[in-house]
Amino acid sequence: MPSTRFTLGPLLLAGLLAGCASQDGRDADTLAARPDSCDASRVQQLVGQPVSRELLDQAMQRAGAKTARALGPHDIVTLEYNSQRLNLLTDQQGVITRVSCG
Repeated sequence: MPSTRFTLGPLLLAGLLAGCASQDGRDADTLAARPDSCDASRVQQLVGQPVSRELLDQAMQRAGAKTARALGPHDIVTLEYNSQRLNLLTDQQGVITRVSCG
């Protein structure tokens, strides 16, 4: 009976590397430049303001994002790249410290 120990390693490595590539072969910079993607530069002035549901909704519209989320310093988040998602990162007091897309 063949050992799976030798075939499992390369398969796992291939799976990990495949997860790092974009689905259509383009890199993240190319995806971010698409006109239908989020543009965080449109809402950079929000840094220093307290986050609220209304502010998040307005920021999402101004950035051209399809979705948005506010993230605290200890929030658990998914790390998949989404060019249409706006991220508002906040400090312990809920004040926006960084704005990004992804």
